[in-house]
Amino acid sequence: MNRRDFLQTTGQGGAQMILAVAALGGSSGAVHAAPRPLRIDSFEYEEAGILQLQSAMSSGKETAVSLAKKYLRRIEEVDRSGPRLNSVIEVNPDALAMARGLDRERKQKGPRSSMHGIPILIKDNIDTHDRMMTTAGSLALVGSVPPRDSFVAQKLREAGAVILGKTNLSEWANFRGERSTSGWSGRGGQTKNPYVLDRNPSGSSAGSGAAVSANLCSAAIGTETNGSIVSPSCYCGIVGLKPTVGLISRSGIIPISHSQDTAGPMTRSVTDAAILLSALVGVDPRDAATRIHADRVPPDYMRFLDPNGLRGARIGIVRKLFRRENRAAKVMEAAFEVLRSAGAILVDPADLPSLGKEGDSEDQILHYEFKADLNAYLASLGSKAPVRTLKDIIEFNERNKEKELQFFGQETFIKAEAKGPLTDKVYLEALEKGQRLAREEGIDAVMAEHRLDAMVGPSGGPAHATDYVLGDRGSGGSSSPAAIAGYPNITVPAGEVMGLPVGLSFFGRAWSEPTLLKLAFAFEQATRARKVPRFLPTLG
Repeated sequence: MNRRDFLQTTGQGGAQMILAVAALGGSSGAVHAAPRPLRIDSFEYEEAGILQLQSAMSSGKETAVSLAKKYLRRIEEVDRSGPRLNSVIEVNPDALAMARGLDRERKQKGPRSSMHGIPILIKDNIDTHDRMMTTAGSLALVGSVPPRDSFVAQKLREAGAVILGKTNLSEWANFRGERSTSGWSGRGGQTKNPYVLDRNPSGSSAGSGAAVSANLCSAAIGTETNGSIVSPSCYCGIVGLKPTVGLISRSGIIPISHSQDTAGPMTRSVTDAAILLSALVGVDPRDAATRIHADRVPPDYMRFLDPNGLRGARIGIVRKLFRRENRAAKVMEAAFEVLRSAGAILVDPADLPSLGKEGDSEDQILHYEFKADLNAYLASLGSKAPVRTLKDIIEFNERNKEKELQFFGQETFIKAEAKGPLTDKVYLEALEKGQRLAREEGIDAVMAEHRLDAMVGPSGGPAHATDYVLGDRGSGGSSSPAAIAGYPNITVPAGEVMGLPVGLSFFGRAWSEPTLLKLAFAFEQATRARKVPRFLPTLG
């Protein structure tokens, strides 16, 4: 069944009828002339998964070079022309050379892994030691070429992936100023939502989300501190997995917070998320957090994917995170019926008693850690770094405010710069409080009390209009508990409101990626809720 179909015609009748009705929940009854989608040339590998692309290469129909050329052409037609999504900040000038080398190796030795020859995009805060820059979207880092690959880039190369380029993002991963507009960076400009172009793709991994959704790559890498994988994945109608902190190394990634940061897969299917996650995990001497999980990593996350994985699963609904009055509510209620129909046991409600008690603890943690972690990252760039400290960046932005500060300021930077060392009592108390409330008195406590396999919350959406006057105004989400705890979270498309995607998030204890992938896969197979974006100029 083609993934663009919203419903399966067999096997899930009752649950899917509920989803179909819910998808219309945003209609006001008024009659409007439907806006016409932009005309885009057909793409042979629209919605193709990693295994399908691998099969095309194994059969000789395609090579890594031919696939890379087709995806680079797609980037030119959709990102640089036509809809002008503006999701790719830089194309890798070495992409075809990488592909040619991998083709030679395939002939001589066979493929390295399921990722051999697969075209990937990575976010522009992930270091690559090549002819591409790593800038976090900031003009202050233009020209910066790190002295070595990030661990993520290293693992992708080892698996045989072809890095097509880097994706645009919310500048500095959306940690610069108040009333920011997601998907905008001084270097890259504004990324658009491929479903409706004047709507926001959400951030900070906006470019990765939009590029995957628009079929500009097979998959992409995003990063998250709090919501920056799951939110753009939701807004752009794809699967996004934020792993347990430490499962994927953070070395060589421009940081916000070492207690919350992680990279993760952004894909069109749970299957591809499992394949990509398998390629990214590993112990990194440069990231002590990765040593904790050395005995927790399975060799292949694909083996946990089970279409019957919801049967008998105990899932807690965090009701306080769901808004009953918004247009996505009907989609969420329909999703619960899908879970029940597939055999899940829903505990409703299974609210987090610590929710809302954090105060400003997360803000304190992020401000303190950002200053310390960013200054350490900049120092790692060596003598050729364009800027050396957070203070240097603040001053750069002031000197270049007509370009960098034209839409919003840098109040967050200034607050972080005012913080002291990580030995400060204020920071240590905030860290202890935040993690205790999110872990022992939050997710861990509720899951133990109700004997849960996972919890669910709204991923967010539908997408708001991009607005440079008022900035972002999201419509709710559930990323914070897992983000503050450092626990895993996966979002899966659940339906649409007026053509805009809405996602459901599954989250749980540390290192529970196998369980979450199993549940998310079963939900995905029961709903087939992802639709291919149509590049509408506006909702009309």
